Amino acid sequence: MGMGIDIRNRMAKRASEEIQNGMVVNLGIGIPSLVPNHLPSHLNVMFHAENGIVGMGQSPELGEEDENLCNAGGFPVTIRDGASYCDSAVAFGMIRRGRIDVTILGALQVSQYGDLANWIVPGKKVPGMGGAMELAQKAKKVIVVMNHFDKNGSSKIVSRCTLPLTSAKCVDMIITELGVFEVTTTGLVLTEVFLPNTIQEVTKLTGCEVKVTESIRKIEY
Repeated sequence: MGMGIDIRNRMAKRASEEIQNGMVVNLGIGIPSLVPNHLPSHLNVMFHAENGIVGMGQSPELGEEDENLCNAGGFPVTIRDGASYCDSAVAFGMIRRGRIDVTILGALQVSQYGDLANWIVPGKKVPGMGGAMELAQKAKKVIVVMNHFDKNGSSKIVSRCTLPLTSAKCVDMIITELGVFEVTTTGLVLTEVFLPNTIQEVTKLTGCEVKVTESIRKIEY
């Protein structure tokens, strides 16, 4: 890219800008798990995981992993001051009571209406939906961070989802390697592009109608 950090971390860094001081934030597996590495150190944020941690920190240094300390995806994590542990029932209780301010999830498809499909990969055995259904419905803000294209080169942002839905009309924001989209009552709006992509390229490569905000932001990091 010639733009500093790699694509996955560019997306995670942009997602981190949506997090404010004092929030409780749930992160999905994959790219969302990189978000804590990009938060300013002065922010007091409690990262929540369905397996029962509130207060995850950055990824541990190589050799510093604790075999008993992992996120919901099974990857090693650290904890910050004030962290606490609970069982999964309590962790899900926090989600269902609407205690999560932001959830950052991966996805297989998102529709122009904010419908989310992120749990079943066609032709593969899937262990289950995990916490995605509850998070999509109950978190105060739902951000999807995903690659713009599937392995066949098709846009994962679509007019209508063809995969089984996790939840309907739940997504507020989509971040891909091409740009940032907001789901509004009148449809999908492109609000930011990652350089060197152009507005015309991003709208052309997106699988549904996209409006463009007047004062679009161009991200260089």
